[in-house]
Amino acid sequence: MAELSCFGAEFYSCLTTRSDALFELADAVLCGNGPVRSLAELSMVGEHRRGHGGLYAAVARGRVDADRMRRVLASVPLPRAADGRLVLAIDITCWLRPDAHTSPQRVLCHTCGRGKDQHIPVPGWPYSIVCALEPGRSSWTAPLDALRLAPGDDTATVTARQLPELIQRLISAGQWQVGEPDILIIADAGYDAPRLAFLLRDLPVQLLARMRSDRVLPRAVPPRQPHTMGRPPRHGGEFVFGQPDTRAPRIPRPSPTHAFTAPPPHAPGTGCTPS
Repeated sequence: MAELSCFGAEFYSCLTTRSDALFELADAVLCGNGPVRSLAELSMVGEHRRGHGGLYAAVARGRVDADRMRRVLASVPLPRAADGRLVLAIDITCWLRPDAHTSPQRVLCHTCGRGKDQHIPVPGWPYSIVCALEPGRSSWTAPLDALRLAPGDDTATVTARQLPELIQRLISAGQWQVGEPDILIIADAGYDAPRLAFLLRDLPVQLLARMRSDRVLPRAVPPRQPHTMGRPPRHGGEFVFGQPDTRAPRIPRPSPTHAFTAPPPHAPGTGCTPS
């Protein structure tokens, strides 16, 4: 309760305009009995002590200090893995807005299962969200940062800019110190893991990303033997996880030493060559 009260006070300090109405609006969202379908329903929740006019004014004119809110979220107690390290998950979550024709910076978001065997793009707002994961079989997460992608933004570039700022806030808040295990970052198959690992090489992090099913990992190029015909290979054999390399080494084909001889002529009237 002490930690919750402290977080509530810090959250209230992040509300710069219409702070009382916004704070009660947040309480109404958390204490509602079901999903939020309209703002007018939130004004009927007991935690919201103002009328629906004050609610709409808070949404229209209220302001939140986003940078201070990010620092507050980085300073709260975060869940950790069994070895004491922080585990962060990053993913793109789309807020579909197909009917909001006047909303700026909408992009086409890939959706799955919105029709029978249909995967169609729907206009919306994609957000890059970073959460701290709890160990074990739990669906609870601790949101740490959310950044909306503008049209034309590259996912790996935005992620590489978002994660260093978040990790610096975590270090400043004392969530990670020198000597502790590196922070583990988990990403889905939609991220370019080698590029993201290269961009985050200067941070105390380890990256674990799911590999796409159509990716092929070739082995190293075998040394080119003398007197080998043809163009030199660019890749080695295919690498398969969980299977040892039991194949015999590749033996180069010897160069031919005999002269080329023409085939015997066809026998007239038979359509075949004589034996």
